[in-house]
Amino acid sequence: MIAVIDYGMGNLYSVSHALEKMGHSCRIVSQPEEVRKADGLILPGVGAFGDAMLELKKRGLVEAIRETAREKPLLGICLGMQLLFTSSDEHGYHQGLNLLAGHAKRLEGDINIPHMGWNGLRFAGPHPLLKGVEEGCVYFVHSYHVIPDNPEDILAVTDYHQTVTAIVGRNHLFGMQFHPEKSGKVGQRLLENFANLCREGVGV
Repeated sequence: MIAVIDYGMGNLYSVSHALEKMGHSCRIVSQPEEVRKADGLILPGVGAFGDAMLELKKRGLVEAIRETAREKPLLGICLGMQLLFTSSDEHGYHQGLNLLAGHAKRLEGDINIPHMGWNGLRFAGPHPLLKGVEEGCVYFVHSYHVIPDNPEDILAVTDYHQTVTAIVGRNHLFGMQFHPEKSGKVGQRLLENFANLCREGVGV
């Protein structure tokens, strides 16, 4: 079972519906013990980094996510991807889950912020999460982007007047800055690949 974590700030139902439509067992959960029982985790997110971390702490989910992510696949989506990293400077400095090393900062330049719309992906190289996925367009809605400390954690980037980290992965930890559940066939295949990794019960 894949647990979609409800902490009051996520696009829960579109993600869970997409997984169920593909035939995968999925449940929206909000309790630490439910997180620990899952075969894999999805951490969605919409809103501000600091508020999200506060809600995760209030609900006792931080340690449950950290513990479970040591052994089982975890996918962060949009803000959820940023939360996997060390910190963010959104509305002040805030510490994240620190499962991956890196920092989220505001998009820069004379551009429309938030970045909202379809952008193409460029892959860094082959990876099990990207199996059978074409370098097509996916749907973004964000004002901040992650700069990982380890470039090898970057699986794909996009261009929005600067290079923007689009997909990250290390062992069985993954993040997608865009919304795969709203990204057509490309997003569907990415979710399918993640769900298969959960089903296999191993990291990569």
